[in-house]
Order: sequence, then structure tokens, then C-alpha cells
Amino acid sequence: MPPLRLDSPLGDVLDDKVAKALTKAFGMARVGDLLAHYPRRYALRGELTPIASLTVGEQVSIVAEIVSVSERRMHNRRGSLLEVVISDGEGQLSLTFFNQSWRMGELRRGRRGMFSGKVGEFRGGKQFAHPDYQLFDDLETAAQTAQALASRPIPVYPATAAVATWTIAKAVEGALDGLGEVDDPLPDDLRRRHALLPARTALEHIHRPSVIDDVAPAQQTLRMQEALVLQAGLLQQRAAVAALHARPRPAGELRESFDARLTFALTDDQASVGEQIAADLVAERPMNRLVQGEVGSGKTLVALRAMLQVAESGGQAALIAPTEVLAAQHLRSIAAMLGPDLSAKLIPTLLTGQMPAADRRRAALRVASGQSLIVVGTHALLSATTTFADLALVVVDEQHRFGVEQRDALRAKGTAPHVLVLTATPIPRTVAMTVFGDLDVSTIRTLPPGRAGIESFVAPLAEKPSWFGRVWDRAAEEVAAGRQVFVVCAAIDVDVDEPGDAPSATDAAASRPTWGVAQVATLLSQLPRFAQVRIEILHGRMPSDEKDAVMRRVAAGEVDLLIATTVIEVGVDVPNASTMIVLDADRFGVSQLHQLRGRVGRGSVPGLCLLVTEAAVGSPARERVEAVAATLDGFALAEVDLELRGEGDVLGAAQSGARSSLRLLRVVADADLIAEARDEASVLLADDPQLTAHPGLRDAIERRLDDDTRAALGKN
Repeated sequence: MPPLRLDSPLGDVLDDKVAKALTKAFGMARVGDLLAHYPRRYALRGELTPIASLTVGEQVSIVAEIVSVSERRMHNRRGSLLEVVISDGEGQLSLTFFNQSWRMGELRRGRRGMFSGKVGEFRGGKQFAHPDYQLFDDLETAAQTAQALASRPIPVYPATAAVATWTIAKAVEGALDGLGEVDDPLPDDLRRRHALLPARTALEHIHRPSVIDDVAPAQQTLRMQEALVLQAGLLQQRAAVAALHARPRPAGELRESFDARLTFALTDDQASVGEQIAADLVAERPMNRLVQGEVGSGKTLVALRAMLQVAESGGQAALIAPTEVLAAQHLRSIAAMLGPDLSAKLIPTLLTGQMPAADRRRAALRVASGQSLIVVGTHALLSATTTFADLALVVVDEQHRFGVEQRDALRAKGTAPHVLVLTATPIPRTVAMTVFGDLDVSTIRTLPPGRAGIESFVAPLAEKPSWFGRVWDRAAEEVAAGRQVFVVCAAIDVDVDEPGDAPSATDAAASRPTWGVAQVATLLSQLPRFAQVRIEILHGRMPSDEKDAVMRRVAAGEVDLLIATTVIEVGVDVPNASTMIVLDADRFGVSQLHQLRGRVGRGSVPGLCLLVTEAAVGSPARERVEAVAATLDGFALAEVDLELRGEGDVLGAAQSGARSSLRLLRVVADADLIAEARDEASVLLADDPQLTAHPGLRDAIERRLDDDTRAALGKN
């Protein structure tokens, strides 16, 4: 059998069952994917992990010693219960097995092993029910190899309930044993300057170190590899776009007419970013720009002025939004800003997947014929049946909701169109450099004058349960004053265990949210002070036309209080909305809470945000909520988000067991390394754009930045 390569299929080294389990759990397809699944820590065979540090609900693997084994008949059901108690010398944890007496032959007192399971609780003690385990050699055999075993670390891998750490370790062993030569992604001179290991040695030392001191040099080598591969890949993407020829789109009467009818002056930031975009649009290469700005800073206005600039020469602009509610909101606000005369010339058109078939056909015809010069839609714009006459500008709203491949799919519907990416989720410098390195970045920091501002408060029900009633008193007071209120829930209906348009909290409890849209609607219907209040609900499972109708009524002031899921997280613009109440606020991320808060205080009406939580003081969930209440500065919150959550969540859904977009690299701790790797990549690509002289780096980019990974990077 020929030696394995990093791009060899997993099936070449593993049986089908294990290969499929790894693919399902971690998205692995090739040997390189498996070997890039690095240990999260190392244990020694003589090491006992503190059981007291385990958290109920966690899936963990621990090294421990068996202190007792007992079996008894069960009273309430047939069969026997085997209980094995393991200890670290201070705390204890029980392992329970039903009707498995045969395990007593191997689970003997005094033996050590690695035990993996979900930490449960029973009668005040911690417990694994039916855990996986791997016992170390018995004492007689171990004595013969005690010296070797004492210093050799055991890799402990990120695992799932279906795939244990030792299953991964065994797979890695087989892959390393069969692996041939590995082309090094790092140029020889770079490796020498930084005293880094050859690629093959780094893989050996991180997966099966002889001593714990082998690990750090391997990790440092692989961090530099990862940084160089990512930065070189992003710079290649940037160069590929820059090499395309775009038709220059100079501004003219359309944008002048629009500017003349504005009733306010652009802020300095809006004007500055607008000038950058205008200059990009008259260049002969496509614009590829990210505009980040605070909630309500005027990003849509800046984008609309760019749409008018390309429309001057007959070019079409397509704005893709993550939800139908947001797409419809964008269309209404664009039409309102344009006014009847410009709207008649540009014919702004909505195109979404849930539109009635006849309406969608008519909209698609206006787009394909070039009659509509401004098109707003959802993923329906990516459909093969959606064509454009002259797509000149692609505007992507809320970039973190879309993958790079979706941006490119829309771009492919035109001839080298310009791309403008908008986000109201401020991006720390290190994240921007790591994730959006193929885009030029512009920032709108200042808010337009005349905003009344927002006050934020935490309602801590764990300490002050009576505040729950006061929350609804404040809502009723705001409605009585002629203002509108939003109530956001983390679920649609908690009684039927249906999470709503789910929040992305990182350490929310395994239990269901306390409040759903259905439960709040029922509660308020029973409170006398809400008897005359016009209340409606909104969530992602409602039909498209119904959602749009609700938002129209809200915008028209026909709804006093809206109970919704996170479908109103972005883009909803109701100047009369004064109050945002977020229930189970600890289940939401920092950026989500900041986005939700930005839905109120958008006009002359003062904004009030009440973050209702039952999280305990000092818990990470409570810290997130308090951080949001403490500042309105989204850029400061972005840095706080990194500190509280870690970049694993900011850059990928690592907490769900899915493949994180970064492996060893950490955008905060490794900021200097990332910057250095970017400089190194720039020099390499300047001399060798196709990396012909660096096949190891070229192949690593192809493996690492495949379509799925590019999408994962782009979604964060």
C-alpha cells in the first residue's frame, strides 16, 4: 500500500464506521483533517484530574483511579445496577452501568484509566451513566514499562458523546504510522529564522510526544503554519479580485438628485466612507470593501448612494439580507429615502423565496430585463433562476450571516461586479485581519445627530424576583405615553421545546429558556393593565406575508407591543420604539444583545433596554449581560466579547462540537504572529503569485481553504 498523503481520504486508513463517525462529528474528510484535530490537553498516566472542577452537563474525559466496585439488584425495575466509584484522592465520581455485570472482571479496585462521559448529578454526587473508558495496563505489565509510561503524555482530544478521545487517538496513530513525506508549508528560511520544526516532526510531536516538553515547539510551528496559510490564502483572494477588470461607474445626476433631497447633512464618517466607495466604483478593478458601523450609523444610506452611482450607467445593484423581515424592511426604507420620483426611475424590487409564485415571477422578470436597478432579497437572489441584465454592485448585509461562497455566487451573476459588505457587528482589528483579510475595511463610528440615546439596565431576577413585575409596569407606562415596545424571547414556545430563531449564547444552560413568545403573549393577555394594549407576535416560522404584514403595522404605529424572537435583531427601524425588553438575556451573545438594543432609541424618543436574567452573579452568562448594560460602544463590546467568549465562538461554532474555523491560532494571543505571517505572505506572493516554488504552502492553502472552510470564515 502506498504511503498516505494529507489529502488521502479517511477511508484509506480507517474503517467505514469510524470514518463516517468522524465526518459526522467534526466534518473530517481527509487524513489532513484528522491530523489537524489537535489534542486540547495532555494527561499523564499517574495524573489524577480534580473531580471537584467538573461541571454538570459537560462532556469530559478524565484520568482517575477505581476505589470501589459494587453491584445490587434494582427495586423498581428488573436487572442489576453496577456502580464503580473513581477518585482523585479528594473528590469522588460514580460510574453506573445497568445489567452489565461482566464489567466487574475488568473494572477492579486500584486500576487506573481514562473515563469519558457527560457529567450528571445523583443524590448530591457527580456521576457518569454508561461512560466509555480505556483502562491502562494492569500493575504487572505496567511495572515492566513504568519508566517509559511515567513521562509519556496521553493526548486528550476534543470529543463528542459519539466519538471518544481514545477513538480519535487510535485513528491518529494509524494515520501517522501510514503517513509518507509531508511537504512543508513553511519556507526553509522562515523555519530557520524562527527555530521551527519540520512539518512531519511537528505532527508527530503534537500527537504523540515522548515528553511534555515536545508539545510547545510543535504547537508554535503549527500556529505559524496556520497563520501563513490563512494570510496567504486571503491575500490570494484579494489579488484574484484585483486582477479582474471592472467597468468604471462614475456618479451623475441620480446621486446628485438624491443628495439634494436629503433633509440632513452626512456625518463626517458617512462622507469619508462614501468618498472611499465612490473612488472604488470608478476604478477598473472591482471594489471589495467591508463597511462596519454602529447600529443606526447610516450604513444603508452609504450603500444606497453607491447603488445610485452604479445605476447612472444602467448598472443594477443587488442587496442580499439574511432574513425576509430585514429584506422587506430594507426595501421600504430605500423606497422612502428615494422618494416617488427616483423610485419610479429605479423601480426597487423585492425578491424572496416565500413570495407567492406569481409575484416572484413578476419580480424576477423586472430584474432579468434590467427594468429594476435596485434589487433587495434573501437567498432567493442566489437561485439559478434569478438572472440580472447588468449586475454592477453586490451589497451583502450582515456579513456574518453569509458564507464567502454565497457572496461569490451572487458576484458570479455579473461581470466582475463591485462588492460592498455591511456589518453592524463591530470587528476587532485582529479578527478583521484574520477573517476579512481579503476586504478593504471602512468604519463609521459616529451616529447621526438628534438621537435621544439609550439607557440599559439589568433586571437580575435571581436576586430581585419582584423586578419582573416592574419590567411589565415600565412597558405599560411607555405604551401609555404613546410609545412602542419590543419584547424578545429566546424561543417560540418553551412548552413544546421549540427553540425560536435561536440565540447564540455560548454557555446557556442545557435546560430550555424560561420564556417563549407564546408564554409571554399568554402572560400579558392576563394582566389588566395590558387589556387595551395592541399586542402582536413575530417569529421565523410565520408565513412570509404574515411577517411582513406585522412589521408594516408596527412601522405604521398600529402595534403597541411586539413579542418576537431574534428576527428583529437587525434592520428593524421604528423611530417611535422606545423600549427593548430581552427575556433570558443570558442566553444571547454580546453582539446579539447590542444589536437588539439598537432597535430602540432610533429617533427623538429616548431608548430604554431592560436585560432580564436569572443568571447568577459572577457567572460568564451574567458577565455578558452586565458588559452590554455598561456601555453603548459596540467596538468596546467587540473586544469584551473576545475576552468573555474566546475567539472559538467569534470565529466558529466550536462549542457545538463542529469544526472551528481556527485550530491552534488565537486571534488575540497571536495577534503579532498573525501580522508577521501576513508580511511574510505578502513577500512570498509578490515574488511568486502562484506559489510555484512553494508547493507545500500552495497545497496547504487548497486543503485548508476549501469551500466549507472559506464559508466558515466568512460567517463570523
